[in-house]
Amino acid sequence: MSSEEAKKRIAELSAELKTHTYNYYVLAMPTISDYGFDKKLEELIALEQQFPEWLAPDSPSQKVGGFITKEFATVKHRWPMLSLGNTYNEQELTDFDQRIRKAIGDNFEYVCELKFDGLSISLTYENGELLRAVTRGDGVQGDDVTTNALTIQTIPKKIKTTGYPEQFEIRGEVFMHLKAFERLNNERVENGEQPYANPRNFASGTLKMQDSAEVAKRPLDTFLYFLYTEKLLFRTHWESLEAVKTWGFPVNEHNKLCGNINEVFDFIKYWDKKRFDLSYDIDGIVIKVNSYAQQQELGFTAKSPRWAIAYKFKAEQAETELLNVSYQVGRTGAVTPVANLQPVLLAGTTVKRATLHNADEIELRLKLHEHDWVFVEKGGEIIPKITSVNLAKRKPDAKPVMYMSNCPACGTLLKRKEGEAAYYCLNEDGCPPQIVGKMQHFIGRKAMNIDGLGDETIETLYQKRFIKHISDLYHLADHKEALMLMDRFGEKSINNMLEGIELSKAMPFAKVLFGLGIRYVGETVARKLANYFKTIDRLATATFEELLLAEEIGDRIAQSIIDWFKDEHHRAEIENLKASGLQFETVEVEVKLASESLLGKTFIISGVFEKYSRDELKDLIEQHGGKILSSISAKLNYLVAGDNMGPAKLEKAQKLNIPIISDQELFGLIGE
Repeated sequence: MSSEEAKKRIAELSAELKTHTYNYYVLAMPTISDYGFDKKLEELIALEQQFPEWLAPDSPSQKVGGFITKEFATVKHRWPMLSLGNTYNEQELTDFDQRIRKAIGDNFEYVCELKFDGLSISLTYENGELLRAVTRGDGVQGDDVTTNALTIQTIPKKIKTTGYPEQFEIRGEVFMHLKAFERLNNERVENGEQPYANPRNFASGTLKMQDSAEVAKRPLDTFLYFLYTEKLLFRTHWESLEAVKTWGFPVNEHNKLCGNINEVFDFIKYWDKKRFDLSYDIDGIVIKVNSYAQQQELGFTAKSPRWAIAYKFKAEQAETELLNVSYQVGRTGAVTPVANLQPVLLAGTTVKRATLHNADEIELRLKLHEHDWVFVEKGGEIIPKITSVNLAKRKPDAKPVMYMSNCPACGTLLKRKEGEAAYYCLNEDGCPPQIVGKMQHFIGRKAMNIDGLGDETIETLYQKRFIKHISDLYHLADHKEALMLMDRFGEKSINNMLEGIELSKAMPFAKVLFGLGIRYVGETVARKLANYFKTIDRLATATFEELLLAEEIGDRIAQSIIDWFKDEHHRAEIENLKASGLQFETVEVEVKLASESLLGKTFIISGVFEKYSRDELKDLIEQHGGKILSSISAKLNYLVAGDNMGPAKLEKAQKLNIPIISDQELFGLIGE
């Protein structure tokens, strides 16, 4: 390879790796396997060593990986959070062992630990209390997520024993258990939201949420595995792990002290099979030299310690025949293709179905044909996925699998929305799965929470033509005698159902709004909208610009709300629900003013603030007599501006000569 060819290839690899790093760390949506990433990185490093003149300071080979998000304060790590070198086979691990022996001799031990598939975290304690929690970020600095970390039950807020140093740092991994992931992901699908691909992505997305109250609702967990102190307290890593356990930190029970590389291999082989019995995902084993003195002697490269390495498991695969592709219609109208497979044993379970995601997956990436033999992988996914096709087994006359053009439930022509991968059935008021799905969503625990009604009952009532719309639920009492003639509908169960429906009329506006099932309006967004607009009528008539003024409302949500209220069937349904006595207004709680320093003053809050949410600033203004407006006009006294404020708002405020102040200047007006 010539120097110019090397330059071009190095540039290509660098660009690719930077994109993959951003997708993994910032978006929490990786688009390449760990193995594929490592192979590209190895190629880049080899070329840079051969042609050092093209080694750039910002090359992916020189970075640990990751970017800093803008939502949190950035904190520099006292000790850099380096990544580990990866290996995928026994020979590479043997080579690692021989390098260690060559450097420090034969008298040493290894500590083997499970490699958790989560998000790295660094916790700093001072005088026994949690001072700060920081993500890995780029290895040099990360995001301060202390408020969110405080919601994780297994992270000690205050150490209750003795013997710990005055200040120390402990590192580990935040993760989500598989059952919790499955339950929460199902809720996202029910809410019309994009499901996460795996628990790691969900944990990462959760830890970086701005609303810690929402983080607290998601069951994150953690294992901690490395202690940093100014003064060396222990001789070995194993001793430190035993000590931090007594301090109350969650240390994984499966760690093992190994006397030689053969014991390490035994540990790896054991967990390569047993990992599927765990309640959480692991993707390999971490091997560390036990002695701290020997760790110091071995030292570090620019990217990773020489005394530790990660052995990565290859995701288990199985080959089986594609029987056919079926399609599921969700309550939002999204049509999801599913591969039906010849049953095959994979990772301890029998797999009969695999997700195909969308039309591009079928027609462009996999280029699936009828009765193809496919490779199925579980890896970090809960739902198995097809990774590739065995072209050698494809029949010569096999026809390509074509994504269906019409809804499988009602026959309506499917449409693909601009910028989205999924196809949708737009017949939301005439497509049975959508109608039933919307009603099932409405009665759900997080919406109207109607006792005595379940998904199967809703389906039965729809099939028997008792209900066609959500509002029909509130007229079921008129059909009590007819209901009692149905199988499995006894008088007691009917009474419980009718009582639950009656009680649901008292549910607050935010719950009703969420229950309506407006696309992209999840539980949190519904609450923000109800608090901001106060009534359904104000929300229904809000302009696009007015909707954007509400916290957490972006272009996509705003347009979805406008489109929903344009539909005359939806407006009629609101009127029917109003007539039945449901709550469409937020009940105002009388506020006792902390002072009258902002009395008569009007405010709009826009942008992102480092220490406060917009709701907190809004409450503060109202507590001191100020009033929040919904749009910028000459009546506005102050625009409180944070980061990432929309340029249109800024321009309008400047045109009207409205004072633009920071949150600190707001505190000055209050006198704090």
